[in-house]
Amino acid sequence: MIRTGQEYLNSLRDGRAVWFDGELVKDITEHPAFRNTARSLARLYDLANEDAFHESLTVVPEGAGEEERILRAYHVPRTYEELVARRKAFKTWSEASFGFLGRSPDYMAAGIAGFLAKPELFATPGFDGSDNVRAFHRRMSRGHLYEAFTISNPQIDRTKPASEQEENDLFVRAVEERDGGVVVRGAKMVGTAAVFGDEIIVGTIEPLAPQDVDYALCFSIPVDTPGLSFVSRASYEANARSVFDNPLSSRFDENDALLVCEDVFVPWERMLVYRNVEANLGMWWSTPAYNNFVHQASTRFWTKLEFLTGLAILIAKANNTYELPPVQTQIGRLMGWLNIAKSMVLAAEADYEHTAAAEPSVHLNREMASAHRAMAGDLYPRFLAEIKMLAGGGLIQLPASGYDLRHPELGPLVAKYIRSPGHPAEERVKLLKLAWDALGSEFASRHEQYERFYHGAPHVYFPGIVRDGRPDLLEEFARTCLDGYQLDDVRGHGGDSRSGDR
Repeated sequence: MIRTGQEYLNSLRDGRAVWFDGELVKDITEHPAFRNTARSLARLYDLANEDAFHESLTVVPEGAGEEERILRAYHVPRTYEELVARRKAFKTWSEASFGFLGRSPDYMAAGIAGFLAKPELFATPGFDGSDNVRAFHRRMSRGHLYEAFTISNPQIDRTKPASEQEENDLFVRAVEERDGGVVVRGAKMVGTAAVFGDEIIVGTIEPLAPQDVDYALCFSIPVDTPGLSFVSRASYEANARSVFDNPLSSRFDENDALLVCEDVFVPWERMLVYRNVEANLGMWWSTPAYNNFVHQASTRFWTKLEFLTGLAILIAKANNTYELPPVQTQIGRLMGWLNIAKSMVLAAEADYEHTAAAEPSVHLNREMASAHRAMAGDLYPRFLAEIKMLAGGGLIQLPASGYDLRHPELGPLVAKYIRSPGHPAEERVKLLKLAWDALGSEFASRHEQYERFYHGAPHVYFPGIVRDGRPDLLEEFARTCLDGYQLDDVRGHGGDSRSGDR
C-alpha cells in the first residue's frame, strides 16, 4: 500500500529546522505559513490510494510483487506506452493543484528514475556512486518518499567560479573527510517545496570549473539532519484571509527556502557524486534526469494553461462578453497557445529516444524538451497579460474580503453594485477573487517569475536547444538549396534577366 496522506503529515513532525519570519517553526503541519499546503500535498498521496487512481498513479515494477508497488513517477519507462502512462500520472497530480504545485513529489521522483536509468555514469575513478544510486532509488520508491532538492548556488558573484568566491563556504562544499562520511558546509538556493520533503538532494546543476572539485558533490539526506536548516521566504499562505478570498495561495503555496549546511555530516552511502566535476554535471544532463523533469513540468504547465483558459472563459461569460467577436479572438488565442503546449508534450513522447545505457529505457525527445523550456518561460507572462486585458477593472474593484458579503450594511451594497446579469454578487466576487489570486496577487507574481525561470535563465536554455538539437541537419538542408543553383543561372528563360520590362 502506498503511504497515506496522514502518514505523510506525520512524517513532517520530525524536528526539522525551518526558519520563518524570525521564528524556528516547531511543526509545519500546524503553522499557518505551511499547514494548508502540507495538506494539499498529503491529498496527492491519498489520491494514489483511491480506487479511481490507484492503477494510474502507481505501478508494480517488472519482476516485483504487489507489496513492492511504487508511485509511477519513480518507474523507469522501457516503452512508449510506459512513457505515456507516466505522463497520465503526472496529469492527475497536477490537476489536483490546478498546476500551481510545481515541485510536487513526482518531480524529483522522475529525476531519480533518470539516475537509475544510467547508474554507470556515477562510477567515477575517485568515487563509485553507482550502488548508492540504486539504493537511493530503492529507498525513495519503496518508501513512497518525497524528495526535495536544492541544486543552484546562491547569487553571490556570478563572474567568479565557486572556488574563487570571497569566502570558501558560500556554496556547499566538502570541508572534511571522516570515518564513514564527509562534512559539508555552505548554502544552496532555491529550495522550492524543500521544507515539505522527506529527504533533500543537494547538488549543482550548473557547470563547475575544473578547480571547483570541493564543490563537485551531490548527496541526499533527511531534512532533519543535524546542522541542516531552511530559511523560508514570505508565506502567501500565512497572509491569505480565507480560502474564499485567496483560493490558490491559501492552499498551494509550496514555498521557497534557502538551504544552509553548518558542518553537516553526510555518510558515504548517501553520496552520489564526490569531487568529480564531469559527473556532477553529467548526472543531470547525460542521464534522462532533466528530461524527466521536463516531462513532469511540461505536463503541469499544460494543465495550468487549461485552468487559466477555463478561468478566462468564466470571466468572459460573467461579463456577458463571451459571444463578442473580439473576445472570441482572445479566447481563441489562449486556446491556441494551450494546444501548442499540449502538442509539444505529446510530440516529444511520440518521438521518444532510447537512453544510451546498459539497461534499455526511453525518454522524451531531447530537442523538443529543450524547446519546451524556452516556450514556457516566454509564453506564461503573455498568457496572464491576455487574461488581464479580458478581465478589465473588475479584478481591482473587489470587496476587501468575503465577510463584506455577509455584513448587514455592506452586504446589500455589494449585492447591488458588484454583479452582472445571471451572476449575483457572491458568485461574481468568488470568481474574481480566484482570478486575482491567479493573475495579480503577490502569489501570482511569484508564479510569473517562477515560470520565467522554471528551467533556468534564457542564456542557459536557448543554448541548450542548440546542444540538444541537430543544427548540422538544418544547416545541411539550407545548403541543399544553395547548392542547387550557380551564378551561371543568372540568365533566365527569357534572356538577360537585367533587361526587365521594356
